[in-house]
Amino acid sequence: MPNQQPGLDLVFRALGDPTRLAIVGRLARGPAPVSELAAPLRMSLPSAMQHIAILEQAGLVTSRKVGRVRTCSIDLAAMSEAERWIGERRREWEGRLDRLGEYLKTIDGGERDGADD
Repeated sequence: MPNQQPGLDLVFRALGDPTRLAIVGRLARGPAPVSELAAPLRMSLPSAMQHIAILEQAGLVTSRKVGRVRTCSIDLAAMSEAERWIGERRREWEGRLDRLGEYLKTIDGGERDGADD
């Protein structure tokens, strides 16, 4: 498939899950231990770790273990790449809508000219 970007595919797939999206939302406020990330989601630590592993594979989250505590942080590089991709699509869509608006103005103007005859 042309223009396929495997990194972005992993990012959007990871963010497509509500649990992982909630984890990223929490990490946007700052680093947190896995136990803190799992608590509001009402899930076990192993389940939370599975979600965190997917986020790590996508490059969205990094973690480090100190003693028995694993602390996670958001990785802004992957988020920036996704934001850049979305911004490019937005500019494309806005350009198309602007061209459509200009085209519709020419059609509307042409109908008025013909209606006056």
